[in-house]
Amino acid sequence: MAFKRRLFSVEPQERGEIAPEDIFIDGSNLPEFNRDQFEGRLEKPIPTATSFYLGVFFLLVGIIFLSRLFFLQINQGEVYAAKSENNRLRHSLIFAERGLIYDRNKVELAWNSPDPNGNPFALREYTTLPGLSHTLGYVKYPSKDSDGFYYQETFDGKDGIEKTYNAFLAGQNGILITETDAVGSVQSQNVIELPLRGQSVTLSIDSRVQSEMYRLISETAHNVGFVGGAGIIMDVKTGELLALTSFPEYSSATLSIGDSQKITDYINDISKPFLNRAVSGLYTPGSVVKPFMALAALQENIISPEKQILSTGSISIPNPYFPDKPSIFKDWKAHGLVDMRHALAVSSDVYFYEVGGGFEEQRGLGIERIDKYMRSFGFGAETGIILSQEEKGVIPTPEWKKETFDGEEWRIGDTYNTSIGQYGYQVTPLQMARGVASVANGGILLRPQLLLGGKTETESLDISPQYFDIVKEGMRLSVTEGTAQGLSNTYVKVAGKTGTAELGALKQFVNSWVVGFFPYENPRYVFTIVMERGPVKNLIGATYVMRQLLDWMSLHTPEYFSVEVAN
Repeated sequence: MAFKRRLFSVEPQERGEIAPEDIFIDGSNLPEFNRDQFEGRLEKPIPTATSFYLGVFFLLVGIIFLSRLFFLQINQGEVYAAKSENNRLRHSLIFAERGLIYDRNKVELAWNSPDPNGNPFALREYTTLPGLSHTLGYVKYPSKDSDGFYYQETFDGKDGIEKTYNAFLAGQNGILITETDAVGSVQSQNVIELPLRGQSVTLSIDSRVQSEMYRLISETAHNVGFVGGAGIIMDVKTGELLALTSFPEYSSATLSIGDSQKITDYINDISKPFLNRAVSGLYTPGSVVKPFMALAALQENIISPEKQILSTGSISIPNPYFPDKPSIFKDWKAHGLVDMRHALAVSSDVYFYEVGGGFEEQRGLGIERIDKYMRSFGFGAETGIILSQEEKGVIPTPEWKKETFDGEEWRIGDTYNTSIGQYGYQVTPLQMARGVASVANGGILLRPQLLLGGKTETESLDISPQYFDIVKEGMRLSVTEGTAQGLSNTYVKVAGKTGTAELGALKQFVNSWVVGFFPYENPRYVFTIVMERGPVKNLIGATYVMRQLLDWMSLHTPEYFSVEVAN
C-alpha cells in the first residue's frame, strides 16, 4: 500500500516539535545521505566498560609519571643537581709540559715551544743535528674531535726515547674550571689541579760524535753506493752508548707534526728510513766473528795460539757424490803459514775453516760448540737495550737448516761457512758492539745503556782471562800490519777487525764491517760500523768511515782518547 504524502505548513510563530508520526516517508523523499561516510546513522552512547578501562589506563599513566618524578626529584635529585651545576661550570685541561731530553753534555735534543696556531699545548721541538732521530723518536700530539673535546689528552711517544720513557717525560695534566652565565659569558676561572711538568732525561749520547758519525756514513753511502749503514760507540766498562746512529733516518719533527705527504714519501722509500739499523737491522757479519771463534777454540783447547796453519788459498773436501768434483772452500788470498794472532790480523779464512770445522789432522769446534760460544757472546738474543723492536738474529745450526730448507741435512761445508760468518748468519750492529766490548774488557758481557749514569748490568763469560789478551793482540796486529791498517794513526792506539760479507746469488754486493776498541793500552770504548749492501769491487767502506771519525774526534773530542780517562 502506498503512502500518500501529507503536506502541511506551520507559521513561524506556531512551529513546534514535529512528532515522527507526522512525517510520511517514502522512496521519493529519502534524505540524500552519503552512507559511505556514515551519514544518516543514529549515534550510540559509549559503553560503560570502555569508560572504565580508559580511566584505568590514564590512572596507570599518572602513577608511572609520578613515580618517575619522585625518582628524579627525590631519589636522584642531588646527582642531577650536580649535573646541572656542571652545565654552568666547565672543566678544561691544562696540558703539562713534556720533559726535555739532553745529551751527556747537557745539550738540548728535544724541548717544547708555544704553538703559533693557538693550541693549548706546546709543540715538541727537536735538534737539527742529523743522526739522532731513531734514538730520540717522535710523539703524537693530543687529539680532539670536531666539538673541541680531547679524546686523547696526553702526548703519546711513538718511537725511541720518546716512547720508552713516555710515562717519565709526559708529566700530569692539570684541570681548570670556568664559570659561565646563561649566555655563556665567562664569570670566573679557577685552577683546581696544577699541571705537573714531565721529568727530563739525560742520555749517555754525545750528540757531536753521533752526528758526525752519521754524516760520514751518509756521505760514504751516497758517494760509493751503499744502501744504508749504522754506527755505534759504547763504553766497555759501563755499557753506556756514546753514539748509536742509523742511516737513512726520518725527521722526528716531521712525524710529530704529521706531515702526510712526507710520511708517504718515507713509507715508499726503498732505503727504509723507519728501520733503526743499529738495533733492528740484521746483517751477515763475515770475518768480524773471527775473534769470537778464536776465543772458543782457545777455551776448548782446539789449537794453541802459536800453532801455524798453512793457507795456500783454499782447502779441498772430497765430494762423496762426485769424486772427481771436490768441494773447494777458498780463502780471500793465500797467506802461507799463520798462527792465531796473524790469522786474525790478515783474516785468514782457511785458518778458521780448520779451527771451526776441522781439516785433516786439525780438530774443529763443530757446529754445536760454535753455537754455544756465539750465544755466550750475546748473538742470537736481544741485548736488552731499552729501545723497542730489537731483533735477535740467527746463528746457523742443523736444526735451523732443517726448518729453513725443508729438512736438508747439515754438511761440513755449512760449518766452514758459519766459521767465517757467512751462510745464514744474521746479527745486529748492537749485538756485534756488545760482543766486541766483552773481548775488550776481558770477558764481561754488558747490557747497552742509553741513560747517563744508568745501572750497569753485567754477565761474566766462562773463558780464561789470558785468552782475551791473545785475541786483543791479534786485533792490534790487524791495525799495525793487517786488514785494518786504515785505522792506524798517531794520536790513539786502536785494535780492530774488518769483515766483508758477500751478498746476492752472484755475490755482487757486500756488507762492509769494522769493529774494534781504543785506547789499546787500557780499552774504554768499542766501535762498530756496518755499511750495507755496496758494490763488491768497491774498496771504500766501514774502515774508511771509522778512520775519518777518529780524525775528527782527535780534533773535537780528544778527551775520549785519553788513557788516564780510561783508567
